[in-house]
Amino acid sequence: MCLPNIKVKSHQDPRHLRRIKNMQALFAYSSGNLDPATSDSPQIISQIEAINGLITLHAPKWPLDKINKVDLSILRCAIWELEFQKSTPPKVIIDESVELAKEFGTDTSSSFINGVLGSIIKAHESST
Repeated sequence: MCLPNIKVKSHQDPRHLRRIKNMQALFAYSSGNLDPATSDSPQIISQIEAINGLITLHAPKWPLDKINKVDLSILRCAIWELEFQKSTPPKVIIDESVELAKEFGTDTSSSFINGVLGSIIKAHESST
């Protein structure tokens, strides 16, 4: 029996590792460390107000200061990729973000992040 050639995502994939570093840099930023830790950090931070506005709009029951800092960092990275990079398919960004939430967040992080990002995607789809 011959199995199809399926590409399995690796945790050593440079894109995955870049997302982890960006998430960690934004976590440090939210804790008061203003030094850019990655080459993407300044670009993400320059859009932080717009990103925070989208989080507030799509997670209205969760004020920014009440969102777990890891979840907030993952959301900020994902929204930056979705809204400002636009080079990666949205499904890939959501999948990666959920994986990061499972790895670094709490038991409820992955579903929270999936819900917020899904809401943003739906809003884009309904506006086009």
